[in-house]
Amino acid sequence: MSIVGMDAEVPNGRVVVVIDVIRAFTTAAVAFEHGATEIACAPSVEVGRRLRRLHPDRLLLGETNGLKPADFDFGNSPFEMSTAQLEGRRLIQATSNGTLGLARCPNPAALLAVSAANVGATARWIASNHADLPYTLICTGWTTEDWACARYLAGLLGGAAPARADLVTGIMDGAAEHARHYARLLASERPDVSRDLRFCCDVDRSAFAMVGEVRNDHVVLVKVPC
Repeated sequence: MSIVGMDAEVPNGRVVVVIDVIRAFTTAAVAFEHGATEIACAPSVEVGRRLRRLHPDRLLLGETNGLKPADFDFGNSPFEMSTAQLEGRRLIQATSNGTLGLARCPNPAALLAVSAANVGATARWIASNHADLPYTLICTGWTTEDWACARYLAGLLGGAAPARADLVTGIMDGAAEHARHYARLLASERPDVSRDLRFCCDVDRSAFAMVGEVRNDHVVLVKVPC
């Protein structure tokens, strides 16, 4: 088992879990809860736009520097997903960290996206399908929340019972780090995550793993109940 950052080399043939708590994979989990059938995760907004041109019926969501691009349908926001009409819809998501992280793993034995929302289900899926394989947990952000989620997931995979309160504390510490960074920006450049944090901190709200299939220039996520 290894917990690494975005710059690490990931050997082929491992179970790879890509973590983005604030906010990409919390957003994806809430989208699946509200009826989305699959999410094409693009490594950049340019690839996201190209996929949208190929599939104009799909909804495009994501961010650049934390903010929704003008031509996107939704931002990178679990709150927005919680109020959207998504039943039966296919989505395209492009974010600075989470969806980019998925694209860095071309030859995994299995590829999963995780946030606190589905961390327990992800551990159950790995234990049921690939318990005998080594795994790598990739923290896509530089702030505390992804690393806290990685430690929590590693504990579950190791048979421990990690404290949920410690994970929530890690998420809130990460949110505070984001806030300090945003405070240095112009008001018009500051993402507002205040409505999203309750979703990001809602551990195990989603009883499914988000399993990825690697395509030519993106990864398609589907939900697998666990």
